[in-house]
Amino acid sequence: MNRVERIRAALQQALDPELLEVEDDSHRHAGHEGARDGRGHFNVHVVSAAFEGKLPLARHRAVYAALGSMMDTDIHALSIRAEVPAKNG
Repeated sequence: MNRVERIRAALQQALDPELLEVEDDSHRHAGHEGARDGRGHFNVHVVSAAFEGKLPLARHRAVYAALGSMMDTDIHALSIRAEVPAKNG
């Protein structure tokens, strides 16, 4: 399982999202100081009812908690878009 698949699986399990997009943006950061240790740059867009009633900082913390040790071993930079599902009607 590659890093994107592991990130996707961890977020899916922890947040049961309606929408989950994970993009590996590491290729755009080749040669940067933070990329030298092999960790990557990722963008995530998560829409989950688990974020209901939470401020943006708490939503980001929930994403970081779901990723756990991957934040130390696989991820150098993470751009997060964490939203609640749209209400219909």
